[in-house]
This record gives sequence, structure tokens and C-alpha cells, in this order.
Amino acid sequence: MPDNRVVVYKSPGEVAVESIDYPKLELPGDVVEGLGIKKKAPHAAILKIVTTNICGSDQHMVRGRTTAPVGQSLGHEITGEVVEAGEDVLFVNQGDICSVPFNIACGRCRMCNEGKTGICLNVNPARPGAAYGYVDMGGWIGGQAEYVMVPFADFNLLKFPDRDQALEKIRDLTMLSDIFPTGYHGAYTAGVSTGSTVYVAGAGPVGLAAAHAAQLLGASAVIVGDMIPERLGQARSFGCETVDLRNDAPLADMIEQIVGEPEVDAAVDAVGFEARGHGKDAGEQPATVLNDVMGIARAGASLGIPGLYVTGDPGAPDENAKVGQLGVRIGLGWAKSHSMTTGQCPVKQYNRKLMNMILSGKADIAKAVNATTISLDEAPQGYQEFDSGVARKFVIDPHGMAPAA
Repeated sequence: MPDNRVVVYKSPGEVAVESIDYPKLELPGDVVEGLGIKKKAPHAAILKIVTTNICGSDQHMVRGRTTAPVGQSLGHEITGEVVEAGEDVLFVNQGDICSVPFNIACGRCRMCNEGKTGICLNVNPARPGAAYGYVDMGGWIGGQAEYVMVPFADFNLLKFPDRDQALEKIRDLTMLSDIFPTGYHGAYTAGVSTGSTVYVAGAGPVGLAAAHAAQLLGASAVIVGDMIPERLGQARSFGCETVDLRNDAPLADMIEQIVGEPEVDAAVDAVGFEARGHGKDAGEQPATVLNDVMGIARAGASLGIPGLYVTGDPGAPDENAKVGQLGVRIGLGWAKSHSMTTGQCPVKQYNRKLMNMILSGKADIAKAVNATTISLDEAPQGYQEFDSGVARKFVIDPHGMAPAA
């Protein structure tokens, strides 16, 4: 069997590429012992990684802002080629190139049957829902690797219809595992539709994906807020308006200068729990973005919250925030009759249709997020650059299969 190499968390700010065992068609011990199910997984497939991406959610772990242990494998944004399939896998075959939703789902429980694959009940004994290479998500090995095991393969894998076309479009298609559906989910659940005005907080990859999704959904104006000039420039590069949150002016005033009124029809929080206050020298204020979106969303609006919030943050600025308890102005949201959608994006609700948008040339997500290809050995450098705030989405190409941009 070939070796397998994977990116692992070593200490705050440090990752490394280490060798581990080649994957087997077996479930993790945490899942087997915690749920009392069989270890052998004839329903699984082993994939040779074609591309795998660095995500902001990974960065939270690497910054030491979660309870991730040293040695935690990383990577949940996976696109790969099937190299082995269990005897119960019927509809994907060796050689197929597939997108892997970051949600691990059994396809058999009540939540999966309701389409809520982000909170599958049979893949994580600690809580509903699981993901590859993530803390408290069931012990599944991460996909920033050379090979990975995918359980319940017939249900989880999205097969691309044509191999050559898939490789040609891989820098776009690699975004289907997480950030494109997640950004779309944020915009869709915020109620973005034809003619909407939209505010997206955060110009990282998920925020940029949400902004592009809002355009696809017909928004008349998409405003992106951030504190990093390079990221704001990236948002403007595909037609978004921007607000620089280093500015001390009220957000509502800056919105009014763009759309003519101090509110928008829909708002998206693509920042999450490491939010900062407004102003050049503002420190961390975890509830800032949640309060922002309630403040500038019109009465009756919906708020999409794909930004990550956690139940354990050892680096939080106060004791309440360390357990995910934030100073949210829920009374404001109640008074304005806002509805909010939180949690993992159920990727399978969106990925096939978004694949069609990419393959037909209607969506240009790689351009929107500035996809930048690196090797597996360059992953530690990619993490450092991403943490510095560069306007790039790093795509790891472990086997040299992705064509040059």
C-alpha cells in the first residue's frame, strides 16, 4: 500500500505534514465505540485527493481558538478520485472524480431523511453532525492529505459527469465541498432574491462566496464589509460594493451612502466568533457582527449566519465567550421580527445545482475567492499566509493533478 501524508495541528500557529497509515474501509474508533456500530465499512470508498482546501474553520483550530488536541488531522474540503470502493458501494466506481461534502452523513437517520445532513445522528457520538479533520466531530481523519476514506459513499459523493471537464474546472469545483454551498446557504437563508440589497460581513473566502452567491440569486447591490484592504479589493474585483470597517463611521451611515437608506433587505454573517469591533484599533468583540446584521437589516428580514460559532474557545476575550455565550442584542432582533439560520450548511442541498452552474459557466467561484494552488508540502506556508489576511483561497494539490491557472 502507498503511504499517506496529512496536515496536522502541532501548536498555536503551527502545522506540519506527517505520515500516517493508508486509509482502510473502516470507521473511526470514536464512532464505533460511541454509537455501537460495526467497524467494517463496506459502504465506504477510498479517494486519492485531487484537491483539498484550507478553510477559515481550520484556521480557528490552528490559532489555538478551539479545544483541538495536538496531532489533530486537518482538512474537510475534499475533491478526489475513487481508487477503492467497498463491496456495498453500487453507484460510484474506481476512477470517478467526486466532490465530498464536508458534512459526514449516514443517509439513513431521521435528520438525513429530512435533508439536514449537517446534523446526522449516526456519525458522531459527541453531538449531531460530523466533519473530516475537525475537533469534536467524530475522530474522522482529515482530507488535507494524499488519500482519505469517505463512508456511506453512494450517499455522500457527488460524481462529476465528465473527468476531463472536471479537471479543467477543478479550481471551481473544489469549492463545492464547503465554501460555495456554505456561502450560498448564507445568502439563500438570508432571503436574497431578485432586486435585494445585501450586506455580507467578512471578505474571507466564505464571505466572498456568499457575495457571489447573492449575485447569482439576483441581488441588485451586494455590500461587503471587512477591515483588510486587500480582501475588500478582491470583493470589488467581481462587482461588489465595500465598506471599510476600520472607519469609525456608523455602519448604517456607510450603507446609506451606497444604497440610499441605512438598511438592507438581507444580511449575512460570514465572520463568526473571532469578530472584532469597528475602528482602526478595535479589539476582539465576539458579538459585533451578530449585532451589526441585526442593526442594519430591515424589519422582517432574514439573517444568514454561516460564520462559525463554537461552544469551547480557550482564547476568548472573556469567560462567557469561552463557552460561546455572547452579548447578542436579541431584543433588537426580536423587535424587528428577524429570523436567523445558523449551523453547518447542509451541503447536499446545494452542491449538485451549484456544480451545474459551474459546468455551464454561470458561476465563477474560483475567480471570486482568488483560488491559489499550492502543494501539500506548502500547506504550512499557506496557513501562515492565510492567517495574515491575504485575499486568497489556498487549494492544495497533493498529486499535481490540478492544471495551472
